[in-house]
Amino acid sequence: MPPEGRREATQTSGTDTVSDVVRWAAFSCVLVPVVLVGYGFSLAGAMGAALGLAAVTAVCRVLLRQSERGAARPAPVRSCDHRGRRGRTVPGARKGGRRTG
Repeated sequence: MPPEGRREATQTSGTDTVSDVVRWAAFSCVLVPVVLVGYGFSLAGAMGAALGLAAVTAVCRVLLRQSERGAARPAPVRSCDHRGRRGRTVPGARKGGRRTG
């Protein structure tokens, strides 16, 4: 049986992983413009890159949080008989194709 500290760490590992990813992305949003200016890019260009990275980071964070919430919900039970809107209902029926008249 793991010690109490390890049990808590394993229970929150999903949230910690997302937080770690977001932290590293924020760090790169700061580091990239500094490196670009150091290599001779304009300050405006470096700030544009930082804003682009910040936007991508924000979108990824939202998607990661949605994914966490979706994984926490139980999967719905699906019926095997449901064929969807375009499923075959009549034996031998065919989808589309050319029709000769």
